[in-house]
Amino acid sequence: MVTEWLRLSVTIKVQACTRPRDRGAAAPGLVVHAQVACPARAPVTVARLRPWSDPGAWLFGNPGMNETFRPRPQHCWRRTQTGGGRLVVTPDGLRLIVAGATNRRYANAQIDDYTGLPRERFPWRAPLRMSVVARVGTPVQGTAGFGFWNAPISPIGKVLPVLPAAIWFFYASPPADMPLAHSVPGFGWKVATIDATTRRALVWAPAAPLVLLANRLPGVYDRLWHRVQRALAVSEALIPLPDDTFRTYTLEWLTGSARFLIDGQVVHETDCAPRGPLGFVAWVDNQWLIATPRGRFGWGLHAVPGAQWMELARVRIEN
Repeated sequence: MVTEWLRLSVTIKVQACTRPRDRGAAAPGLVVHAQVACPARAPVTVARLRPWSDPGAWLFGNPGMNETFRPRPQHCWRRTQTGGGRLVVTPDGLRLIVAGATNRRYANAQIDDYTGLPRERFPWRAPLRMSVVARVGTPVQGTAGFGFWNAPISPIGKVLPVLPAAIWFFYASPPADMPLAHSVPGFGWKVATIDATTRRALVWAPAAPLVLLANRLPGVYDRLWHRVQRALAVSEALIPLPDDTFRTYTLEWLTGSARFLIDGQVVHETDCAPRGPLGFVAWVDNQWLIATPRGRFGWGLHAVPGAQWMELARVRIEN
């Protein structure tokens, strides 16, 4: 029997980013030409490759990211500058600034690698190692931080809200109060994990109003919230206040566990970790949020007449 062979010529363009910075603009990439021989009657399937933040990811998975922001940030970042938020490239890296903000308008300086993607296509999941070299030059009125989350809600209302999942270095200033971990204050600089998207967490959803009411009773919160916290994969620990000295903040996100380090020193270890996929985000804004296990809720904005900023010198993510 003689088999006829069909020779196909395939051209693959490997994009350098998750998406072009401007819609409709072509992102730089690597063009690879290949020839494939197959039987003429064999079915041919053309698969759409999943985009990632690194060019090699199109062929070999997601090998990671190494960003120094100099001489300019990579094209893969989605940049948000609103209400007095600005992103400024400095000799040391990228400065996220909020200045001249009022308590009537949300202000945010942010970079992320997920905006515009459906949540199931967010780029990152365990196991990975993230190292961020950063400093904070001024006290922040609002929230700030860096790490991974599922963008469950946005103050500017561009996404449908979902239950939260996150693993990150996070800051909130008073009057913010989000004491999700028992005996850990609901504000300040901390390392934190949460995953309310799992089946184990959703079991508690129908009982949430009763849990909030019960937690107000003497002694109930101490006995009940540990179980809820475990189901939500919540783990938190306060960390030293960042200052204007660059320090290396490291997250080792594993399947079912995580470890946080500052300048090589372990500051928190936990067997709680989200499943993913999640997106990377770094930001400084002017909002405060209250959400307590005892059912106290609130939200508002700080006026920031001067300038507050956080500076990133490097973001490195390795699988």
